[in-house]
Amino acid sequence: MEKHNLSRRQFIGSSAIAATSLLLFSKSVFAEGFNKADKPNSLINGVQIGVITYSFRSMPSTAEDLLKYCIDCNINAIELMGDAAEAYAGAPTRQGGGYGRPQTPEEKTAAEAFNKQIAEWRANAPMDKFKALRKKYNDAGITIYAWKPNALGARNSDAEIDYAFNAGKALGVTHVTVELPDEAQTKRLGDIAAKHKMMVGYHAHTQATPTLWDIALSQSKYNGINLDIGHYVAGTSSSPIPFIEKYHDRITSMHLKDRKFHDGPNEPWGQGDTPIKEVLQIVKKNRYKFPVTIEQEYKIPDGSDAIKEVKICRQFAADALS
Repeated sequence: MEKHNLSRRQFIGSSAIAATSLLLFSKSVFAEGFNKADKPNSLINGVQIGVITYSFRSMPSTAEDLLKYCIDCNINAIELMGDAAEAYAGAPTRQGGGYGRPQTPEEKTAAEAFNKQIAEWRANAPMDKFKALRKKYNDAGITIYAWKPNALGARNSDAEIDYAFNAGKALGVTHVTVELPDEAQTKRLGDIAAKHKMMVGYHAHTQATPTLWDIALSQSKYNGINLDIGHYVAGTSSSPIPFIEKYHDRITSMHLKDRKFHDGPNEPWGQGDTPIKEVLQIVKKNRYKFPVTIEQEYKIPDGSDAIKEVKICRQFAADALS
């Protein structure tokens, strides 16, 4: 009776023969079709558009919040910042201040105690919660292709770094990302990455040059590039396209933002010197497989919010790939 009513509602006015044939479809087939239609999709003409969850930093940022934002923005792939995933998994939370200014002695002592506490938690953290988070996102149609935990630095223990890779596997990522450290640390991370057979994408800001990543790339085949084209443009005052064409097979993912030459500021997309449209067209033309990541970093206009601006960036990318 339930299937019969559904058929009449969906196909009112159809002939009796058509209505009868539709009854042969199961309830599960209908449900599957509707669920697929409701899921986000930002794979555009072969190019996977994603977003780094840092883009939503001005808003509540639990794992559940971030999931809602991605669905609202019609984005089906993300680079996940570490804090939300670790909080979901039950990690201890940092207490105290000192952000953006020198720490007081008390704050420094508290920070040191927290670093020890989080290191102990990471060394023994079960992966079940990370797997559950992956399922939650996957069920909503969203893939986590990268994550950026605060556990890959020189001060972090080998156990913490192993944890970062293991949690990445549980989340289903292809690579972890981290700010480009010194040569000793890229060698250390490259060796551990090889053990886990997972890529590390190194991120740079305006220190970027056409040869900045060469030593890291030579140290391990698991060392890669998390290229930010806006920072590259601001730092080199040149187009990133030649760099992308040369190193495309070592780029794990690529951040999209618009900045001006000569260490210029972040701008709304299309108002800076970064050739976002041309870069996207090169990725599409050459069928590069790495995802491109929206990073909303310009000042949010009055009356807007991060979700609205990410939607604008997504539309800019979609238009460029049309």
